[in-house]
Formats: sequence, structure tokens, C-alpha cells
Amino acid sequence: MLVIVLVVFGPKRLPDLGRSLGTGMREFKDSITGKDKEREEIEAVKATADKPEPTPTTAGDRQT
Repeated sequence: MLVIVLVVFGPKRLPDLGRSLGTGMREFKDSITGKDKEREEIEAVKATADKPEPTPTTAGDRQT
């Protein structure tokens, strides 16, 4: 079977094919178990935690 895959796709595309297959299987598994929602929530929390909060400025704080 490996020989057929090598002949059809070639040795240069085989790593990309395996990577794509693995990513697809992982996404499918996560969607079934519901882990994709948890991962999105974690990424959202990390994204908001990385951004510094803007400091409010008042007219008295400005130097002219």
C-alpha cells in the first residue's frame, strides 16, 4: 500500500499529505468530543490576557 501511495503522490508530497491527514483526524476527533470549544475558549482568554489594558488619560495629565 505504501508503494502505491508513493507512486501516486510522490515522495515530495508525502509529508504534506501525512500532516494534512493528521490535522484532519485531530479536528474530527476534537469536534466529536467537544474539545474544539474548550480550545477556542482557552485561546480567547490567552488573547485577552496578552493585551495590556489601556490607561485612561485626563486633561490634567497631558503636558503641553
